[in-house]
Amino acid sequence: MIETSARLLKLLTLLQSPRDWTGAELATKLEVSPRTVRADIERLRGLGYPVDATRGSIGGYRLGKGGSLPPLLLTDDEAVAVVIGLRKAAELTGLEESSLHALTKLEQVLPSRLRRRVNSIHTFTVQVPQDVPAPLFEPELLTQLAGLCRDREQLRFDYQSHRSESSTRRVEPYRLVNWGRRWYLVAYDLDKQDWRTFRVDRISPRVPTGPRFTPRPLPNDGDLTTYVSQRVSAAAWRYRAEVIVHAPAESIAARLPPAAGTVEPLDNNTCLFTTGSDSATGLAVHLALLDADFEIREGPAELHASVRQLADRYSRALPDRPGHPAST
Repeated sequence: MIETSARLLKLLTLLQSPRDWTGAELATKLEVSPRTVRADIERLRGLGYPVDATRGSIGGYRLGKGGSLPPLLLTDDEAVAVVIGLRKAAELTGLEESSLHALTKLEQVLPSRLRRRVNSIHTFTVQVPQDVPAPLFEPELLTQLAGLCRDREQLRFDYQSHRSESSTRRVEPYRLVNWGRRWYLVAYDLDKQDWRTFRVDRISPRVPTGPRFTPRPLPNDGDLTTYVSQRVSAAAWRYRAEVIVHAPAESIAARLPPAAGTVEPLDNNTCLFTTGSDSATGLAVHLALLDADFEIREGPAELHASVRQLADRYSRALPDRPGHPAST
């Protein structure tokens, strides 16, 4: 028979699975009587674990949700995954202190075999540095915004744009989107009468919130990942262009990431590509990668100059050009 302490741990592991267990099933698993199972359930409740019970012929037990966080029992793989996740969270400005505290507590109780696994992953992996510094934000703000999305309450807040322009916004908040080391709020701007994307670290909420609102259909047919990536990239573009591409819209859209811009069909064989970049040369290079003939319908003079410069450079690179040294 399993000793009491080991039996309680095994019982707790069973109860944490997403199903109901009858008393008879638990008794069979633990090799004890149903009476002992009931006594062990009461011991777990006394330790702070909220074990729910349902009555009837198909009644059973499962671990419920309590008012406080009881001790958790993790498998080896779960413990390693949690440690790695906490180390990743510690890189986010605003979450580093709480993440490091939780990480320290967990690593102190890890068995040596698990510490070796975690340390191996940490020591022998390399992370590419982020090009964009992590913005400073309060974790409580994410919780507040998520709650407003859940409860469908309007929000008023002060906002500072990437051009350092201040404004007061009144929105219906819908979703939080995490992209890299930044968080964005997708919301319907009631004054602009249009959808907008706001960086969370630039939001300063005003109180009180409300009233409640009736939800609208999400933009971009609910594909908010593509929607946010397009909006965020476009906001940072210094140079913009509209290009007619002599290829079907489906084929062009399939080879481009969402952040590259938008593709709209003009007919079966041509499409309009709206794009941009922080440099005219970079924009010209991106257009060359379309692998199709194109015409610049609208674009800055710097883009025209960069396209001509690249065309001349490519032409000079050909081995059959007069004056080019012959290959041996």
